[in-house]
Amino acid sequence: MNDMQRYIKIDDWFFEIKTVRALRSKNYGDKYSAIANINCNGDAIYVDGLMTAEDNPYTFQDFQTFKKFCSKMGVKTAHFDRFKNDELRSQSVIIQPEKRQSILQLVK
Repeated sequence: MNDMQRYIKIDDWFFEIKTVRALRSKNYGDKYSAIANINCNGDAIYVDGLMTAEDNPYTFQDFQTFKKFCSKMGVKTAHFDRFKNDELRSQSVIIQPEKRQSILQLVK
């Protein structure tokens, strides 16, 4: 999996990714069933404002997708804040770096 750059350079300016809006949808531009705001700070991200449609809850697969995003961004820790059953729930997760697989094999 390729790492994403957290910044781009154009002329004498660097543009950093500091805030991301995530939408859950099959196609970009279609109606979405979940939304989250993500703030990047150093090697950590903070996921807040995570909201889902009542009939389409946040799932384990969604959580795994967020972890993949964190890994691509080179993030080491993710902090999730969301409401569940009218209570604020906080969770911090350590992101394990992806194991790089070699595409070369030695053969005799």
